[in-house]
Amino acid sequence: MVRKPTSKETARKPNMREAILAAAEELFATNGFNAVSVRDIAQAAGANPGSVTYHFKTKDGLLLEIYRRHCGPMNLRRSELLAAAKRVRDLQDRLEAIVRAYVVPAFTSGSDLAGGGARFTRLRAVMSAEGNEVARKIIAQTFDDTSHAFIDAIHESLPHIPRTDIVWRSHFLLGALYYSLVTPDRVSRLSRGEADGSDAAGAIEQLVQATVAAFQAPALDQAAPARRRSVASSKT
Repeated sequence: MVRKPTSKETARKPNMREAILAAAEELFATNGFNAVSVRDIAQAAGANPGSVTYHFKTKDGLLLEIYRRHCGPMNLRRSELLAAAKRVRDLQDRLEAIVRAYVVPAFTSGSDLAGGGARFTRLRAVMSAEGNEVARKIIAQTFDDTSHAFIDAIHESLPHIPRTDIVWRSHFLLGALYYSLVTPDRVSRLSRGEADGSDAAGAIEQLVQATVAAFQAPALDQAAPARRRSVASSKT
């Protein structure tokens, strides 16, 4: 039987819940969800396994709480910015404002406890790549409603682009967002120091402009004839 912490232990360690959350987030971001045990989390937090199960019941519940406390504020801010962006009358300006509404909160919410932050972004990237069923359900539960709202808003600004194309391009935006936040040093290295990958404002502008251009590219079925002509001419 798992022992629950006593009231004396809780009083002695009032921040134990926060310590467990921070330790779990760091371990999940570094090692993935599957490879980390409740015992690993407890040891990193300076707690006993009973404290983890007392506060969060299961490892799944711990991951869900990490997502909730980061993504609640981030999704709320995105929704506020999206509502303002949809009021922009010019379609070009509106599209840019919509993309910016999605990108900015991930960069500007730098607190480890209130949305965004490189560590949580790294965790999200690892969870997405790991293919764990628990993580997939949590990700869908946390982000799908907001993602649909952005995809629909972009489609309203670009009605000639099929929604499926917009889904693909928003998928690529998410990958670029992960990579920009997790490995900023690559930009600095490949630019030979001429660009600072850790410059959040510069990264936001580059990502927004590149994404807007990608969304405005011809639809896949519209671009196909041009590609076929190009292939045909290369064979002659």
